[in-house]
Amino acid sequence: MPDEATTKWQSVLEILSDSTELSTGKLSIIRMTRVIDVDGTLVLVAGSPFTKSKVEEARATISQALTQVWGHDVPFEVTVDTSLDTGAPAPAIPVTRTPQPVPPQPQVPDLSSALAEADAPEPVVHARPSDVEPSATPSANSPQSLHPMHSTSPTHSTHPSHSTTPAYVTNPAAAFARSENAQSFDKSSHLNPRYTFDNYVMGDSNRFAFAAALKVAEQPGNAASDRSTGGYNPLFIYGGSGLGKTHLLHAIGNHARSLYRDMIIKYVSSEEFVSDFIASVAEGKMNDFKRRYRDVDILLVDDVQFLGGKEQTLEEFFHTFNTLYMANKQVVLTSDLPPKDLKGFEKRLLSRFESGLTVDVQPPTLETRTAILRNKASAEGVDLPMPVLEYIASRVTTNIRELEGALIRVTAFASLTDQPIDQTLAEMVLKDIIANSGGGEITAAMVMTQTADYFNLTIEDLRSKDRAQTMVHARHIAMYLCRELIEMSTTKIGKEFGGKDHTTVMSASRKISTQMAERRDTYNQVQEITARIKQAAQAPR
Repeated sequence: MPDEATTKWQSVLEILSDSTELSTGKLSIIRMTRVIDVDGTLVLVAGSPFTKSKVEEARATISQALTQVWGHDVPFEVTVDTSLDTGAPAPAIPVTRTPQPVPPQPQVPDLSSALAEADAPEPVVHARPSDVEPSATPSANSPQSLHPMHSTSPTHSTHPSHSTTPAYVTNPAAAFARSENAQSFDKSSHLNPRYTFDNYVMGDSNRFAFAAALKVAEQPGNAASDRSTGGYNPLFIYGGSGLGKTHLLHAIGNHARSLYRDMIIKYVSSEEFVSDFIASVAEGKMNDFKRRYRDVDILLVDDVQFLGGKEQTLEEFFHTFNTLYMANKQVVLTSDLPPKDLKGFEKRLLSRFESGLTVDVQPPTLETRTAILRNKASAEGVDLPMPVLEYIASRVTTNIRELEGALIRVTAFASLTDQPIDQTLAEMVLKDIIANSGGGEITAAMVMTQTADYFNLTIEDLRSKDRAQTMVHARHIAMYLCRELIEMSTTKIGKEFGGKDHTTVMSASRKISTQMAERRDTYNQVQEITARIKQAAQAPR
């Protein structure tokens, strides 16, 4: 007897058969797909990559039909299972057994000693509490004794000197392009080499989280040894969007990898975990899925709150967590909320989250925001006078991403107009952004609507694969603004734009960031669309 998803899918096919947007051939291809409902996400299983590509081309039309039948928006994925051509049965969702515990490791030192210097008021760049040094004589079971590479901790440095006179930008286009190109990801771990402890700006708002993250990176897994107190496994970092949680996750992975060359580390956003799980279920490749996430020494999971309510995914995540925890492997999680406030999670999983160390990241103070801008400008080879840094830091208070975006706009405008950067120029460039700051929430739909309207296009044009120059340029600007104005992963942005790959989003963002410093028209377009988006966010709904 067909399940509910299969029955409703037949209704979707009937609607599609009446659509004038699909050819007979494409409709026939869509009819060849199988449907599976996994945690509220509909998986369309194609029999070949060619079939998958044709289904993706019809994504917008299919999405409308799904909404019509289900009565609400239905997220869906398209995957490939070549066994469809042989009539193989649909793979069953796996049942995983809870792993047996192994003997605990020796206890890790108390983190409280690492925070002796936490009262220091001045934010510093890539400084670290001196008491968080790794043990000079590691135990036989510590990571240092397994496969040490070296024992170098993040280095200390002083702030760069700053001119008190208006400064000229030295090739900011090349500087920012160089920075964005450094975001290329390690293919196996998905670590971004751009995010390290060395370039993390520490202040009173994040000092405790920094100390805990550094301890975990230098002694991963040891925190699991003290079952009476929970130790530091898992390490759970929570705080608002754009406050540097993702930076800390990647910094943990990058620093641990620099210390232990054989250590297997995996970073994943919760959205990617869900997508990977859904595809693995649909393709019958759950054994491969388990190996990817359980055969690791450190698992870094970003934005875990998005797993809430996804029962099948959470069941698999629970067993993955247990496998790693019982084997004294390190787990680090981030969320916008503390464990006790997460919705859609079973108590048994929340208790696991709370069994380790929970730390928060608060919005940065004015001093820390200024230090962040100073660090960013120095990294890009741009010399800015302190009054300009303080002006931007005092006006842009929402999150670090928008703070850095404001800096990019100021330096780009100075480069385009060959003007010195002073406070007057910064005030002129940022006046519309600052005037429209605050207000309602900005969404991807809002960004796409305003971008499409500006270029006289439709949202479907932005989601399509059309390579017309105007459409590509508009699509890239919309992707760039989604990254700058919204707390969205590149994976999620890609899905909003018709299932584009996350690397496409990253490439688009790099391109627009560079063009803003080289082409006046691109700069003006981004400025105008941003102002429209912020006005739309403030409008009553």
